[in-house]
Amino acid sequence: MSKQHFETLALHAGMDAAAHGGSCQMPVYQTASYVFEDSAHAADLFALKKMGNSYSRLTNPTVSALQERVAALHGGIGAVAAASGLAGQMLALANLMMPGDHLVASHRLYGGTISQLKNTFRQFGWQTSFVDVADLDAVRKAITPKTKAVYAESLANPGGAITDIEALAKVAHENGLPLIIDNTMASPYLMRPFEFGADIVCESTTKFLAGNGTAVGGIVVDSGHFDWTQNDKFPLLNGPEPAYNNINFAREFGKMAFTVRGIAIGLRDIGACQSPMNAFLTLCGIETLALRMERHVQNAQIIAEWLSQHPDVSWVGYAGLPGSQYAPLVKKYLPRGAGSIFTFGLKGGFEAGRALVQNVQMARHVANIGDTRTLVIHPSSTTHSQLSEEHQIAAGTGPDVVRISVGLEHPDDIKADLDQAIQKGKKARAA
Repeated sequence: MSKQHFETLALHAGMDAAAHGGSCQMPVYQTASYVFEDSAHAADLFALKKMGNSYSRLTNPTVSALQERVAALHGGIGAVAAASGLAGQMLALANLMMPGDHLVASHRLYGGTISQLKNTFRQFGWQTSFVDVADLDAVRKAITPKTKAVYAESLANPGGAITDIEALAKVAHENGLPLIIDNTMASPYLMRPFEFGADIVCESTTKFLAGNGTAVGGIVVDSGHFDWTQNDKFPLLNGPEPAYNNINFAREFGKMAFTVRGIAIGLRDIGACQSPMNAFLTLCGIETLALRMERHVQNAQIIAEWLSQHPDVSWVGYAGLPGSQYAPLVKKYLPRGAGSIFTFGLKGGFEAGRALVQNVQMARHVANIGDTRTLVIHPSSTTHSQLSEEHQIAAGTGPDVVRISVGLEHPDDIKADLDQAIQKGKKARAA
């Protein structure tokens, strides 16, 4: 069969009915372990001489189906599913970094990612320099001999800034480094970072892939394009691995080295595996991804245009609006639409933003994005509250910022709910 389209892969990739008793839907393999054929089979699995199922912390048929499907949607060669998006980032970097190593990261990132890179990873001896990745000279200057990767979001959470992936990949590759892109805000339907030079994609499957807020998970997808043997920067992939009789993953598994190590070492020793049930729920969600993203983007455009004309709104940061500074990048990277998550500011500042999220009735005030429902949050008092005001502003989450993840409701109902919340907040402040 010729190369299949995105919508077809979203339904069929990773699922062979004949291999699962003729089941039309991917079954949930709710099991911790698997029966070995014999002693030799068990030994070969644990020595990585054969691929197969030994224990569900490493491999599980339902989770494997998810990994294959998401890899196919991104145009990658392999993937590792994790317990959450942040767990996926951990697995990705654990393949690359040793104590004393360094990462160059965008300063426009999800607050949890900033905290993970800035604070928690410091416990491992990993250092991060946060820069404006739109300033390529700043990226170049931040790279040191200990740098192991460049990290950015395709669409920044929450502000929606668009990364020029092709230009950033060129800088990373000139320095012998992989470019890691978090593609959560766009999903593979709106953007496929590998087509523009990215090497690794991280994504929270909790968001658009699952799509309805039922399953937490993350995934790391490998393009198979990066040559881990081109220099001596990556001994974890291109050096002896004592845990497996000193095998060299890059030599033994070639283009699959990053993925195989992510499972054989990352999942085995870090243990942040995705549950079979969450993988199943995400597989079900992916089946409608293309349809949902079309409506998400359509609604977001309507709501952004309406907010930009609202008398109580001071600004709207949606890349799809006419005159946006990101218009050229939207045309290049996001021809299907600029996503459905953006930020805006109310003229009443911090208190107005808090009042809006407190007074919505239909929309949900939650710390999530990518749901079928419209979701709102005030980042500076919640998701980014651990940052200083200076860092909040740099990340696009200043005191007046409200983040909205536009759902699939009728746009007139979304408008009505936001407007009544704004008006309630005004009355409360005037009282």
